[in-house]
Amino acid sequence: MRLAATYVVPLRWATPGPIDDLAAYLAAVSEWVDEVIVVDDSPPELRARHAERLSPAVRHISPEAGRNSPNGKVDGVLTGVAAARYERVVIADDDVRWEHGPLERAVGLLGEAELVRPQNHFRPLPWHARWDTARSLLNRVVTGDRQFPVGDFPGTFALRRDFLLGIGGYDGSALFENLELMRKTVARGGRVLTVLDLYVPREPPTFEHFRSQRVRQAYDDWSMPLRMAMFMALLPALAGLLLQRRRRAALAVIAAPAAIAEVGRRRAGGVEHFPASASLLAPLWVLERGICIWIAFWRGLRGTGVHYGRGRITRAASSPTRLRADRTRPAPSREAMAEAAT
Repeated sequence: MRLAATYVVPLRWATPGPIDDLAAYLAAVSEWVDEVIVVDDSPPELRARHAERLSPAVRHISPEAGRNSPNGKVDGVLTGVAAARYERVVIADDDVRWEHGPLERAVGLLGEAELVRPQNHFRPLPWHARWDTARSLLNRVVTGDRQFPVGDFPGTFALRRDFLLGIGGYDGSALFENLELMRKTVARGGRVLTVLDLYVPREPPTFEHFRSQRVRQAYDDWSMPLRMAMFMALLPALAGLLLQRRRRAALAVIAAPAAIAEVGRRRAGGVEHFPASASLLAPLWVLERGICIWIAFWRGLRGTGVHYGRGRITRAASSPTRLRADRTRPAPSREAMAEAAT
C-alpha cells in the first residue's frame, strides 16, 4: 500500500538538467506515496519542458506568488508543504534518491518528532564526492553546534505539515537553510530526530559545481562560531608547530581528522555506505576548509556574502537566541499560508 504522505521537490534549474532521470525517479516514488509535488521555479521554457517529461502522477506547480526570497529553495519547500494534502511530508533536493524502505521508515518516525533528519551519502562516488564525504563523516562525530552536536546536514527531511505552517515556515534569507529549519523547529517547541542509521543516497554534483561550493560551504560556518573558530585556528597552529620544528605534533594535527572520520564511518553501520578512502581524505578536506574559512570570514566582515540562488546572501543562519526571541512575534496562520499556495 502507498504511504499517506506527500513528497515535495523544490526545483530551480537555470539551464537544462537531467529531467529524464528525475522524472523516472519521481514516477517510482509516486508508486510508494500518495502524492508527489514538484515546485518548479525554473525559467518558463525549462518549466514547460519539465511538465512534458514528468509523469502525470506528479503535481507540477509554480512557487507561490509573492515569494521571492534570496534562497529560492525555501520558497519551493514552503509552497509545496502548504499545497500538500497530507500531514506527513518528505522534502528532498532534486539530487536525492530515496528508496522505499528508508522512506517508509522516515514517514513512520514522524510519530515521534516534528522533523526527522536522515543521513545522505553519495552514489556513485567519483573522487570529488569521496573528498566531500569526509565532511559528512566528521559531522557524524562532531559538528561544532551545541543544539545538533552530531550528524550531517542532509538535503532531505521528513516533517509534519501543520507544525511547519503553524510556525510560519522558516527564513528564506538564510544561506544554511537546513540548519535554519532545524533551529526554528526546536525554538518553537518541536522535536528534531537525528537518525544516524537512516541512509539516503544522493547523486554527486558535477566537478564544476563541487568546485564552486568550496567557499560557499565554508560560509555556512558563520552560523556555528565554535566550529568557525576551530577551522580559523587550524592553519596558524599548524604553521606555528612547523616553525618550532615540532614535526610530530604537526603530523598528529594533520592525521587526527582521518581517525575522527573513521569513527564517523563506523558509527551506526556507516561502513556499508561510506568508503574508507573518504576517511583517508579527511586531512585534505580539513586543510581545504582551513583555507576557505578565511575567505568566508573576510567576505562576512565586508558584508559581501556569497552568491547563491537569486543573488548574494550575507547571513548563514539565525542564532538559536534570535529564534527563541522571535517566538513572541505572531506567525502567519496555517490557513493563510495554505490558501496563498493554493
